Amino acid sequence: MGDFFYGEQANIFSFYRFPKALFTDSRFRGISVEAKVLYGLLLDRMGLSVKNGWKDEEGRVYIIFTVEAIMEHLGCSNKKAVGLLRELDEKADLIERRRQGQGRPSLIYVKSFMDALA
Repeated sequence: MGDFFYGEQANIFSFYRFPKALFTDSRFRGISVEAKVLYGLLLDRMGLSVKNGWKDEEGRVYIIFTVEAIMEHLGCSNKKAVGLLRELDEKADLIERRRQGQGRPSLIYVKSFMDALA
């Protein structure tokens, strides 16, 4: 059995943050928990994109998070990963994907969940 955390030990891990609104607001009830988790992962990746200067001509930050990376992070199949992206894009309107062309990963624009609450 595991031991307890003592003092500063509780601060040694990295954590993903998920907006509570995704779980508490009725507008997001129709979205699967897996899609909400993926949205949290995408939000986390935004920090890396800002550091890399990944912005379009309008100044909007985008991320590159391939289907293969999603499969690895969530331990799911290709079909599931594609379905979760589709859910966030088409059903929840929380992301927008832009194709770059043959063999290149799509750019993902993560939209603010706050706009969905308005």
